[in-house]
Amino acid sequence: MTSHAGVLDQVPAEPGFLSKERIIAGPGFNRWLVPPAALAIHLCIGMAYGFSVFWLPLSKAVGMGAAQACAKDMSLWAELFTTTCDWRISSLGWMYTLFFVLLGSSAALWGGWLERAGPRKAGVVSAVCWCGGLLISALGVYTHQLWMLWVGSGVIGGIGLGLGYISPVSTLIKWFPDRRGMATGMAIMGFGGGAMIGSPLAAELMKIFSTPTSVGVVETFVIMAIGYFVFMMAGALGYRVPPSGWKPAGWTPPAAQASNAMITQGHVHVKKVWGIPQFWLVWMVLCMNVSAGIGVIGMASPMLQEVFGGSLIGVDAKYGDLTAAQLTAIAGVAAGFTALLSLFNIGGRFVWASLSDKLGRKLTYVVFFVLGGVLYASIPASSAAGSMLLFVAAFCVILSMYGGGFATVPAYLADLFGTQMVGAIHGRLLTAWATAGILGPVVVNYMRDYQLGLGIPREQVYNQTMYILVGMLVLGLICNLLVRPVNAKYFMTASELAEEKRLAHDRAAASDVGQGSGGADRTSPVMVWLAWAAVGIPLAWGVYRTLLSVTKFFA
Repeated sequence: MTSHAGVLDQVPAEPGFLSKERIIAGPGFNRWLVPPAALAIHLCIGMAYGFSVFWLPLSKAVGMGAAQACAKDMSLWAELFTTTCDWRISSLGWMYTLFFVLLGSSAALWGGWLERAGPRKAGVVSAVCWCGGLLISALGVYTHQLWMLWVGSGVIGGIGLGLGYISPVSTLIKWFPDRRGMATGMAIMGFGGGAMIGSPLAAELMKIFSTPTSVGVVETFVIMAIGYFVFMMAGALGYRVPPSGWKPAGWTPPAAQASNAMITQGHVHVKKVWGIPQFWLVWMVLCMNVSAGIGVIGMASPMLQEVFGGSLIGVDAKYGDLTAAQLTAIAGVAAGFTALLSLFNIGGRFVWASLSDKLGRKLTYVVFFVLGGVLYASIPASSAAGSMLLFVAAFCVILSMYGGGFATVPAYLADLFGTQMVGAIHGRLLTAWATAGILGPVVVNYMRDYQLGLGIPREQVYNQTMYILVGMLVLGLICNLLVRPVNAKYFMTASELAEEKRLAHDRAAASDVGQGSGGADRTSPVMVWLAWAAVGIPLAWGVYRTLLSVTKFFA
């Protein structure tokens, strides 16, 4: 019988290998196999954070030892196609903008499709886009065509980022209704940790493949694309979705009452969220939290160097009075500081998201904004007092809450809008990230330049910026306090929910779809341990390499 919605809405009698029906878990499946599948994808696409490791080698790909500079009057458009001079780092940096704009826009555009297609198909598409983009970028480096890097990794890879980022959200929340924050925190922790693995790996590969005539980036892109594809495909094929209505053994859903009124019993369709006030309030909550955090991430290293100057290496001199050798030495210390911040960024994603299961999502964000505001406001005082300990401690906690904001928001959305389409709703919310990715750095960078232009000493140029960031957090706090339970008029009716479940190929049991997915799905404990080892060992290696950098700071 054909649906009025068209052929695409039909439920096939025998689902294809990538179909959602194929991955409905049977009795005995261990839900702890799903987080490592999500981590396998997030640890790969998280390398987007570490792409700056390629900028310096690529800026000397033609001139090798010394960059072959392009003409000063060469336009960015001409630089996209030139083969006779080296690319500017600022031109390469546009890939960062493309990464996160495409991540947010693709997640918003195709989030609804993902809910119906399922995480396996979305994971495979993500792997093809992210790794295919790396291969196109490799060809772009080989032929020295900057536009191919922008299109390959920036656009096509950015689409892979968006689909890969949101692919596990809905699935994990449905597998862990009792620990929503912890479940999404584990996966999104992987996105933050991807650069901890990918950056040192890329640096080692470029050393191996570099020659007198090559910087080794082409071969590095190819090797990483192949490795990431294998890892991401293993993750995508490892996804399973629970039968409709599944609950953990012994767990009883909390009854609707005043104490947990923020946790809805209904489900909102993704098409309605643009018109719901709570969506825009949470949009502002995420945007302000991320804007404040992302604004200081990019400036953390120069900020430490300019504020504390020679004291970082035991020299009583300001930044502008240091010799070239001393500047190199404090840059090494600052690199350790940046590595320390990355550890808190990663850890905060899991710790704060897990803590939100106890505190509640709204209270967790109150902590982010109130504590964050106090810490930002303390920076000028700790700088003036020359207290590096307080300065560093404040930023470590701030970065933990920056990461925690990302990891907690999917559970916040599930509480407010239900779990049926939370992945698609999360995709639309990520437009706040794309906005923050522009707003935060612009505020910090331009305020720094403006303060320098006024002749303010380098160690004081960030003071005013900190107070502006406090203002952003106050705005986020107000929006968060205004969040109330969603009005019942926005929820799907029983018939609408049943239709959406049909379109999303939800089934009460794996055996409902016939061949290839029925029967018991017993999980060996050994398989669970192996799955966690597969993602845990690379992550542990990345943490180890990061800790080596951190030692430079404490030395």
